[in-house]
Amino acid sequence: MANADQRSAARLAAVQALYQMEVTRKGLPETCAEFETFWIGSEIEGDRYKTAEIAFFRDILAGVLANQGLIDPAIDKTLAAGWPLARVDSVVRAILRAGTFELAKRRDIPARVTIKEYVDVAGAFFGGEEAGMVNAVLDALAHRLRAEEFEPRARAQQ
Repeated sequence: MANADQRSAARLAAVQALYQMEVTRKGLPETCAEFETFWIGSEIEGDRYKTAEIAFFRDILAGVLANQGLIDPAIDKTLAAGWPLARVDSVVRAILRAGTFELAKRRDIPARVTIKEYVDVAGAFFGGEEAGMVNAVLDALAHRLRAEEFEPRARAQQ
């Protein structure tokens, strides 16, 4: 089993790959092959890319693509009025899609972990405003998709 750092690296790579797929219109097999061969665990222009859990990386990419018809409307419903997903920065869009996939389909990963991980990914690319937006959107989605994970805390605080 991969460690947490490899999972974090897989999330970051998945967001980068989703962004690249949207910009270049490359398909899943070609993008996976490129990232697995040239990016993940490699050094590029002096930057070292961490080793990532490849199966998790692939699962995120394939899951986002297979479920995009459900993911995008869920994000749209959660975003502020007047800001549909199409108007959101393409990297933020990739982060939200990957995070929403995990919240919806990877119940083996606690919602709070998923939210924190994708807020950290947003922080790697942007300042506080975008990370805050990612946090707000994923938190709202988590409360809707996995309400049971948040109920015990609410009852304990009463």
